[in-house]
Amino acid sequence: MVPDIRPLTPDLWPAFEDLFGKQGACYGCWCTYFRLPPAARRDASHASNKDFIRAFIESGPPPGLLAFEDNIATGWMQIGPRADVPQWNNKGRGSAPVDPADAADPAVWAISCFFIRNSARGKGLTHHLVAAGVDFARKSSARFLEACPMDQSKDSRSLGLFVGSTRVFESAGFERLAERKAGRPLMRLVL
Repeated sequence: MVPDIRPLTPDLWPAFEDLFGKQGACYGCWCTYFRLPPAARRDASHASNKDFIRAFIESGPPPGLLAFEDNIATGWMQIGPRADVPQWNNKGRGSAPVDPADAADPAVWAISCFFIRNSARGKGLTHHLVAAGVDFARKSSARFLEACPMDQSKDSRSLGLFVGSTRVFESAGFERLAERKAGRPLMRLVL
């Protein structure tokens, strides 16, 4: 069954909040890790991260996509211009852009995070989210869509897969650009 996948707009906040739970998914991150500098992350709390992402969602544009099954959010994928996730662009990261100018180019997009409800893991939901993300990026005039997934994990339920699986991106037509960290290639789809 193909899930209903929608851009995360302010009216969908209750569904996003329910998906992330009381702690905010991934130890209270609320999908702010690549948006906040290290000093701000160290000083942040679960509540401040939640407030930050809610304000970002309210100001728009949508910072990602939500997948729904029976009107319950089952998955999230953070997607948008690289400039919206500045920490994803750091020189020391495997996700750093090949061309430094891409970090500020509004037409170079990134898929930086996933969060899938436990009951929905291992069912191919990330494949559906990536496919919807490709369409979303194209409709938003992106030229490139990049990701920095992992080659292997212990299983499809691994929390480490918040960056996605290389297999999913290969299936969607992404190609490897660079591999600065073993098992974590920077991948790109030309749109």
